[in-house]
Amino acid sequence: MMRLLVINHNFHYEMEKLVRIFLPDVKIQVIRDEKTDDFELLTEIGDEIIVTAKLDNFSKTLKAPLCQDNEMQMGRMVYALFSEYTNFYPKWGVLTGVRPSKLLINTEKKLGREKTEEYFYNDLLVTKEKYRLARVVADYEERIISASKENSFSLYVSIPFCPSRCSYCSFVSHSIENEKAKNLLPQYVEYLVKELEITGKIAKDLGLNLESVYMGGGTPTTLSAEQLDRVIGTITGNFDLKNCREFTVEAGRPDTITEEKLRVIKNNPVDRISINPQTFNNSVLGVVGRRHTAEDTIKIFELARKLGLDNINTDLIAGLPSDTVEGFRHSIDTALSLNPENITVHTLAVKRASGIGADNPQIATENANRASKMLDYTYEKLNGVYHPYYMYRQSKSAGALENVGWSKETYECAYNIFMMEECHTILSCGGGAVTRLKAPKGDEIERIFNFKYPFEYISGFQELINRKNRISEFYTTYPY
Repeated sequence: MMRLLVINHNFHYEMEKLVRIFLPDVKIQVIRDEKTDDFELLTEIGDEIIVTAKLDNFSKTLKAPLCQDNEMQMGRMVYALFSEYTNFYPKWGVLTGVRPSKLLINTEKKLGREKTEEYFYNDLLVTKEKYRLARVVADYEERIISASKENSFSLYVSIPFCPSRCSYCSFVSHSIENEKAKNLLPQYVEYLVKELEITGKIAKDLGLNLESVYMGGGTPTTLSAEQLDRVIGTITGNFDLKNCREFTVEAGRPDTITEEKLRVIKNNPVDRISINPQTFNNSVLGVVGRRHTAEDTIKIFELARKLGLDNINTDLIAGLPSDTVEGFRHSIDTALSLNPENITVHTLAVKRASGIGADNPQIATENANRASKMLDYTYEKLNGVYHPYYMYRQSKSAGALENVGWSKETYECAYNIFMMEECHTILSCGGGAVTRLKAPKGDEIERIFNFKYPFEYISGFQELINRKNRISEFYTTYPY
């Protein structure tokens, strides 16, 4: 337990997030405006800014004069103390936000490119390497977003089922190893089809323009070939796809993919799939609870190519338990040998809902440095063949590092950008799905939540549909 004393300021939330860059799993107790010597971190504003850390055998106080941005100054002081304590210097500096490229774009609009670069280096303490990454991503995002119309939207379809649960997973997903979950699948598909039909009618009545479709989860290919065909057919039969840029099915787990399912995908207007090994090291796959081998992934990938699927994404995760830098390099090299159109590299983020974690400073630092070396190799090998086109960061990721989508030219996944940058409406269907309504001519955003779990989704279906009436009301308030 870390006791964080907050004296005479309201920056406790940002200070908590900074601490978690260094200690992702530490429990923090915030104590407000109470003077006591029983603390690990003191942050105080009076005649000056004072930050004191008392951590194990480390004890140090920093002071600074009040300034124009006291929150930022205090953040840099916390960063300095924890960097010294852990001997770890995060490459994103004091930046804790999810969307660095969005911050960069918005800051440039106010300050211009040169002053924005200075702000990232001098105020946020971001390294040149990470600033340049954000700069390239921002350029691709702006190009793709600029082609959207004001009445555009994307469709997300959730299949919250998997063949088994990975140890690092925090998503709302049910393993069909559980008989109750498996038996829910047919009924779940029936209700999902109904929701898609209703949502399609709403979109049509509002005259909305569909730009991208993304079937995710979970693992959509947990569905049988017949169920998969039915869901995709419901989408194509109830939504106008004439202006749709892409249709993605996240096939995901190789142990759920069959030739029959790939033929269903090929025979429908799906033009992008994901085949996600996460690692090409069999020992690591076993540790994280995957039931397939690296060889299985390669065989499925080759089968997809044989059937004519020509836009494939492959996901990898840096920092998986028991993986090494050398092992991750092997995964990158193997992925490159398959020549996918996209390679998405995630940094492991350990959430409370997953089965793994580390609250020891030394272990957290070791994990961060290991993940950083893995990403360094990624940039070294992928740059030139691929380019980074979208990026986001998750809380509790190793080293506060990033997830990056790499693409060959013209194969960028528009949905990933639309979803991450919150630039247009996402209509979402299925268990755990969240519809995000974006005002066409403003920054207003409103969310409509579906019930999380398949049983709740089915039992509360009428309430869920009633909530969707808000879509039409929103566009009455914010017309395009």
